[in-house]
Amino acid sequence: MISFWYTRIRAGQAALKAMIVNRVGDLGLVLAICAIFLTFKSVDYVIVFGLLPTVVNQTFTFLGFDFDRFTIISFLLFWGAVGKSAQIGLHI
Repeated sequence: MISFWYTRIRAGQAALKAMIVNRVGDLGLVLAICAIFLTFKSVDYVIVFGLLPTVVNQTFTFLGFDFDRFTIISFLLFWGAVGKSAQIGLHI
């Protein structure tokens, strides 16, 4: 699809859409990794899963609203996976 960008306009447009959706997935994944690091001070699976019970009911305030840390991290990881694999919601 990307190799014919210079000869077929539709292929070029499709390649651009694929790159944009992939970058949206990258953003979700980077935000998730940052949230994990800020919450657990590590991105090592053994440490994160070991400390997970301590974070279950922790919240943080953003723009006057309280958000559950575990829910936000889960949502961001889901957003990254959906964007990287072009699932429903981020498919074109």
